[in-house]
Amino acid sequence: MLKHYTARTARAAIAMALGGAALLTGCDQIDTRIERAREIADASVEQINGETVIDPTYRNLESASPEDRALAGTVVTAEFAIDDEDRPMFAIGSIIAKPLAIPDAESVDIVEDAEQMEAELDYFDSPEGEAMMDAEEAPAAAPPAPAPLTTQEPGSVFLEVQPAQVMPKITLDPRDAEESREEIAQASRKFDQVVIQDDTKRLQMRSLSKQDLEAMAPEDRAETRKLARRAPIEREVVRKQLDANTVMLDTMSKYGVGGEVALSRQGQMVIQIGADGANPTQFTGRNGPADFLARTEAAECPEGADAASVGDDLAVATACVVRDLRASGQFEYVEQDYIFQNQFARKPKDTPYGTPGETKTGSTGSTGSPTGQPVSQEPDDPLWALQWHFRDKGTSEGRTAGGAGFESFWNRQGVRGSDGIVVAVVDTGLQMSHPDIAASPNIMQGYDMVSDPRMGNDGDGRDIDANDPGDMCDPNKPNAADSFHGTHVAGTIGAAATNNGSGVAGGAWDVRIVPVRALGKCGGRLSDINDAIRWAAGLIPAEVNEGPQVWTEVWNENPADIINLSIGLLGACPASLQDAIDAVTEEGVIVVSAAGNARMSTSLYAPAGCRNVVTVAASDARGQIAPYSNFGPEVMVLAPGGDLTRDDNGDGKPDGVLSTKAATNCYDPVTGEGVENCFYAYEQGTSMAAPHVSAALALLKSRDPAASRDDIISTLRAALDPRESLQCAGLCTQYPGAAPIEGSPDMCARPCGVGLLNMANVPLKATDGGGR
Repeated sequence: MLKHYTARTARAAIAMALGGAALLTGCDQIDTRIERAREIADASVEQINGETVIDPTYRNLESASPEDRALAGTVVTAEFAIDDEDRPMFAIGSIIAKPLAIPDAESVDIVEDAEQMEAELDYFDSPEGEAMMDAEEAPAAAPPAPAPLTTQEPGSVFLEVQPAQVMPKITLDPRDAEESREEIAQASRKFDQVVIQDDTKRLQMRSLSKQDLEAMAPEDRAETRKLARRAPIEREVVRKQLDANTVMLDTMSKYGVGGEVALSRQGQMVIQIGADGANPTQFTGRNGPADFLARTEAAECPEGADAASVGDDLAVATACVVRDLRASGQFEYVEQDYIFQNQFARKPKDTPYGTPGETKTGSTGSTGSPTGQPVSQEPDDPLWALQWHFRDKGTSEGRTAGGAGFESFWNRQGVRGSDGIVVAVVDTGLQMSHPDIAASPNIMQGYDMVSDPRMGNDGDGRDIDANDPGDMCDPNKPNAADSFHGTHVAGTIGAAATNNGSGVAGGAWDVRIVPVRALGKCGGRLSDINDAIRWAAGLIPAEVNEGPQVWTEVWNENPADIINLSIGLLGACPASLQDAIDAVTEEGVIVVSAAGNARMSTSLYAPAGCRNVVTVAASDARGQIAPYSNFGPEVMVLAPGGDLTRDDNGDGKPDGVLSTKAATNCYDPVTGEGVENCFYAYEQGTSMAAPHVSAALALLKSRDPAASRDDIISTLRAALDPRESLQCAGLCTQYPGAAPIEGSPDMCARPCGVGLLNMANVPLKATDGGGR
């Protein structure tokens, strides 16, 4: 614990801080960074020697309980060389594919002609239809099943309306190919007889005109749009997937593997292969991650490969099946199930930070907005004073050069969020027992989309529990620890209860957060992330096992307006991920992505390099690009991501982003006493930058709920602070081929977006009458 530090430990802290700075000298000016690290380390020595002075103007800090104010006392500085841990991996035995010529959401006609539409709408006016609608809307715990709606016209898309149905899984076993072919045929016959529409209300809703929607009450319009997103099971989509199973069976037979194929409503198929034809998630490996994860470059399919040459190497068999399915010409895409990681900018290099030294900035409130509006009213969360990243931009007291201007927006616009706006956080889940989250009204029902129990770390696969049990991959590695990454990200957006006299504030006080757990032990599967994105947007259901062979569908009843992806893969955007992003974008959802922390082009990272995403690079407390941040033309905005090796705002603390996260080795910032466990920590990374933009977009959507996706993004873009070339610069030696900056021949520009996030620049709505 920190209170047991000695002078020897203090000297070690200085050495480690200087060592961490030395790692970064290629990304920034050497002398400046080393001097700043020395100042931070000196502040630690002052604390250790009992010289800490706590500024009494820190509002509510002394009156808060230690639990509500204690911080993590160890920060993890970054190393930026790409090593083996960063190189792409995939889940052994897992493949994602989509057959050719599956119609997208825009090209599928829900009802084939006007006469059929009229006939179906007449049903809702009939006694049977009205009875069904009344039954659906009744508050009874178990309403009667709806009467089936049957249409007999040839080629009808919807033949029968039934309760929710789970998409099938088909077992392919090369040891009994005939039985496998019969299983495919049986599934085909079933879907010839019954093609399922999930909700008769959606059929009625899709006939409504824009004028009809505008005439609805807001709550009815929201419900209608929610139902509109839900993807039906289309006959042609299922047919293409069933036909593809024959190709898959032949390919698997070639390499002596069988497996299970899961079908989906939007055509994407997940193939799980295994030497004995079983689902690989049922395997129990003894050697840790090596049993179920492999490096892509180490699993190439040799020329002339067959079952004998592949043998028991399931990783190579996976690569061979992918290669042959691609060569068949039957698929829009086929790809390995890549593993994504969170985007904390960290490697295992711990630096004891200690309680900060003399506090220099205080928390006396802002000096008023730049437009002369009344003095800001700050949230009463005791650690608000340390959240420089939400502060107004400036150099006067209470401001920070790299602040994002949330403070002015909250007060000048009179908008702190809305319970009608939803942000989904696709990440590691959420620590539901966190004291600043457990009682938060902002948390909605989420879902655990991690399908592989070995990665789930919670004893099972997918379920409705989005709690984060930890994601530590290999406990034998030095400094291995659970990241609780999703909790930190969600806290910045608004998962933490703001203005509750405890802990930290969030960027959007009153929005709704839907946690979707897609990353677990050792990362997250691409197939799980794809499903998480679609489920978060309300397009597809998830499944819940209610007993032997009994599965039901669970829809997201709070479909997202914004989806935050603080995740990354070193590689170009996978086709299946782009497919998922495009699907939700068509429904008006804004997808926000972290740029990545490898200080390379975002075109080499996903989802940062995907189309239809708002890509966010990280800035420090000066408003300059952080040394770890990726960059490139795909970046739209710079937002606070922090730099733990600096203290540019002069508060004696590292310039990381402070948010919710359980931690150990903590300290009380008032007494300087060590605390064993705490719930708040500084972190750095583009993972921290992205949620600032998600929170900003949520505030803009709260201010103008009827605005379209493009309008909200345009408003944000127009409010960015123009940046100077040096704000996105680095040493030319580190960026070969980059253009030197005029007047600074050693520094080269890195594309890092249109400008810096600054919510204080958002103009008042014309209908506001000049302010509040």
